[in-house]
Amino acid sequence: MAKTATLFTRIEPDTKEHAEAILSALGISASSAITMFYKQIILHNGLPFELKLAKRPLDMGELSADQLNAELEKGYRQIQEGKGIPASIAFENLRKKYDF
Repeated sequence: MAKTATLFTRIEPDTKEHAEAILSALGISASSAITMFYKQIILHNGLPFELKLAKRPLDMGELSADQLNAELEKGYRQIQEGKGIPASIAFENLRKKYDF
């Protein structure tokens, strides 16, 4: 048997439980998944996925007139289809998500 090393880490319990349930359904242990992740880090010489900042809300000041009209039309169609939410809830969601 190959030599092994011990890895100690802290993770949110819900995240751990959710991930382990998925791994279990796949027939993979958490230890095997972590080993696979580490091997992918080595193969990629970095993380095996792209890291980027979350997309900020649309900045209307950066849109062309045609792009602005298209966004307004899209919003109008959503309202007609009953897919809208009250502005107070939308702004509260934005404040929570982007901390402003």
